[in-house]
Amino acid sequence: MASFPDEIVEHIFSFISGHRDRNSLSLVCKSWFRIERWSRERVFIGNCYSISPERLISRFPRIKSLTLKGKPHFADFNLVPYDWGGQVYPWIEAMAKSYPCLEEIRLKRMVVSDESLELLSRSFPNFKSLVLISCDGFTTEGIAAVAAHCRHLRELDLQENDIEDHRGNWLNCFPDSCTSLVRLNFACLKGEVNVGALERLVVRCPNLRSLQLNRSVPLEVLYRILLRAPHLEDLGTGGNSQEPHSVRSANLASAFLKCKSLRSLSGFWEASPPYLQLVSLCANLTSLNLSYAAIPSNELIKLVGRCPQLQRLWVLDHIGDNGLQVVASTCKDLRELRVFPSYLYGVGHAAVTEEGLVAVSKGCPALDSVLYFCHQMTNAALIAIANNCPRFIRFRLCIIEPKKPDYITMEPLDEGFGAIVQSCKNLRRLSLSGLLTDQVFLYIGTYAEHLEMLSIAFAGDSDEGMQYVLKGCKNLKKLEIRDCPFGDRALLAEVEKYETMRSLWMSTCNVTYPGCKLLAEKVPSLNVEIINDRDLTEESSSDDDQQVDKLYIYRTLVGPRKDAPDFVWTV
Repeated sequence: MASFPDEIVEHIFSFISGHRDRNSLSLVCKSWFRIERWSRERVFIGNCYSISPERLISRFPRIKSLTLKGKPHFADFNLVPYDWGGQVYPWIEAMAKSYPCLEEIRLKRMVVSDESLELLSRSFPNFKSLVLISCDGFTTEGIAAVAAHCRHLRELDLQENDIEDHRGNWLNCFPDSCTSLVRLNFACLKGEVNVGALERLVVRCPNLRSLQLNRSVPLEVLYRILLRAPHLEDLGTGGNSQEPHSVRSANLASAFLKCKSLRSLSGFWEASPPYLQLVSLCANLTSLNLSYAAIPSNELIKLVGRCPQLQRLWVLDHIGDNGLQVVASTCKDLRELRVFPSYLYGVGHAAVTEEGLVAVSKGCPALDSVLYFCHQMTNAALIAIANNCPRFIRFRLCIIEPKKPDYITMEPLDEGFGAIVQSCKNLRRLSLSGLLTDQVFLYIGTYAEHLEMLSIAFAGDSDEGMQYVLKGCKNLKKLEIRDCPFGDRALLAEVEKYETMRSLWMSTCNVTYPGCKLLAEKVPSLNVEIINDRDLTEESSSDDDQQVDKLYIYRTLVGPRKDAPDFVWTV
């Protein structure tokens, strides 16, 4: 290929979309580096402090799509202070001057102000897609600016954001000329919306395929929307607390039967049993999200039993082991299962055990992703699950009570998780819980060759546990540790490993300030940040016994960040 003209090589590159593959291609030779630089249109940045906006612009001058992540993953569990950082405004300000052709921004765990959304809406004339996941700092005023000024908008996707609703009529801000929407998701909004404006928008957008409503949208409006958009493929229902009378039930049944393309359903806040029976008319569903459905378990089981083509199922744990038995016997093509704790929604106590997960693993051979909350587990069950589903790519098990052993033998769960990492050769993401010793980390370091993300809590005996992981997991990108007995010896044993990882998080461990300082001296390409609840100074941190509350380590090309608050100490 070295003799091919650059135009041909660039055309070949256009068929390669994966950012890792393109990164590898850019390292082949100077010519490919140059071609990849000018032809790259999509960039993924897993840490907004790993590079500066200016450096991104210099490296890739023709970006059309940017995915950017901010706060560490443990921010989802309230372990990262609210004002830690992750402001998106500097990025939008820089890109507004250099990327006039930018079409798409995807942000996760970023601080997004109304000012930044206003600037975004006026800076990119061809802007088409805004996706905000677990972001905060903005209100519906900012969303209204995007709706009003982004004339070619195809996607507005708001997932799990903390949004202040200052403008309930933001849907009115879409101009009458807006006909391009393909995806609209405002399920996380808590306030009222203008249902008239919503209906008019749906009618104007014939290509709308995905619509996620918030709970303020009543059944009557849902019925009218379904009549006007029978081509929907993905639907998040609105509020369904009222009891459907016979006429309304017949209307809804007719509307759902006309939605021949519907494949994904979610929502179901306070859904009544008659309404759920109507939903079950959608026989071709492949995705069903009932993680907010505080409904009786018997109705939940009936609904799942009527959806034999499901490939993705999210439910609360009050479905019980009997419900999971129904899943196992009905949903033979299931690929992803998530079972969330129902006590968070006041539904009741967890009703699933290891038996439910074993049944699903046996009945659903295509299963490759699990997130499972339960109160008990055994090694025998984990071994059976590993044997039944060697295809696992993601396996996340959360036993509600920390350090709980195999409740039958009272042994640690080392052998069970060891079987998971030995059998599941393509495992990429693993979360552990229960009573675990250093032995399980030896198994992980030895067998989890493709593991990229590992989350650990309340586990291990000594520094050796963490050392096994760092020494053995060659593809590890993110390591998250909390409440484990790992200290400076583990932190400093494999320092070269951190240069190939994206980040390391440690909280409530035995790491000290001197250990962090030594790591920063050994690997200057890292940002070593200490997050302490108390004030931290050089004098108060010089004591060898001074343990840090939280430690966040990540690679960076631009050195210490300039917006660190007082409680973040960059070593």
